[in-house]
Amino acid sequence: MIRRFSPRLLAFLIVLLACVASPEASADRPDASSAHREGVSSKHAVDQEQPARRPTRTADGRPIVEKPPDWTQTQKTADERGINPCNTPDDGWGIYDRWSRAPSMGQMISPQKGGIARDGGFDVMFHFHGHEAVRKEWVHVMDGAVLVGIDLGIGSGPYEAAFRTPGVFENLVHSVEKAMAEKTGNPKAHVRKVGLSAWSAGYGAVQEILTHDYAKRIVDTVVLLDGMHCGYSGESLDETQLQPFIDFARRAAAGQKLMFVSHSSIIPPDYASTTETANYIIAKLGGHPTNVHPHGRGPMGLELISTYNRGNFHVRGYMGNDKMDHCAHIGLFRDILQVRVKPRWHSPRGRKK
Repeated sequence: MIRRFSPRLLAFLIVLLACVASPEASADRPDASSAHREGVSSKHAVDQEQPARRPTRTADGRPIVEKPPDWTQTQKTADERGINPCNTPDDGWGIYDRWSRAPSMGQMISPQKGGIARDGGFDVMFHFHGHEAVRKEWVHVMDGAVLVGIDLGIGSGPYEAAFRTPGVFENLVHSVEKAMAEKTGNPKAHVRKVGLSAWSAGYGAVQEILTHDYAKRIVDTVVLLDGMHCGYSGESLDETQLQPFIDFARRAAAGQKLMFVSHSSIIPPDYASTTETANYIIAKLGGHPTNVHPHGRGPMGLELISTYNRGNFHVRGYMGNDKMDHCAHIGLFRDILQVRVKPRWHSPRGRKK
């Protein structure tokens, strides 16, 4: 059975989503409205009332995207999905060791043996928000690359602040190189392919990292799972907040980088939805999404409604406006790794001891 939400109830659900530090965390937190005001970003003023649906526009005034339509505002139960996307089974660690606190921020998993070339080259994905849920998907597919997981709390603000200072991300990369040198005994350990992935509020870290020259040079892959927001500027989106993503999308569309963006149909109270931001970037590239008839065969019950592909820039849009729809986007990570990342990176193989 598919249910529909009133605007006021939907606004409350968005409050809960902003309070989830990882999919395993409980949404039952004290003073949820206060937490949301700190929210997705301090840049976004939040109103308790649902805003009027208005088209967003490009800088020259052209209307390009609208909020998700009413027919996308649906919910499925865990029984209908066959799984609770916010609390998925744990099938173990594959060839990987347990989390290590070796990095300067967060924690990492690496193969028990190997995962590094003779010249010391290895690949690494830095993931922001929901590291345990992502680890469950990662170990099903990856067999050599390192995963660094970083959770910094509620809303995108802490993620933005953590990487605003130049040099923080570079120091983080170097700390992972040092950890791999010590673990493998290869003093030449150095990153080869570098990726940034984020779910939900974690996009704030990716947004800040991509503003720095070091990241522009070294980052090969960006994956954003239902977590790219920005504020409004008049009747348009605040393009200054999206500029790092627009720039990276252009390079991916040209085949230089890889970028994958997914969005649900959740409508936040007073800032741009992931639908609007994704479609805005598509429009900046001169394209528009292709509508797909929902068929209900996506991971964890997701229903695909739109696609866009240009070069190595890929966007997927899905129905659904509830917490489980939001969590289910982490279920996309396994396919993204299998179909897009792994063939591109060709990471040195790892193995169990």
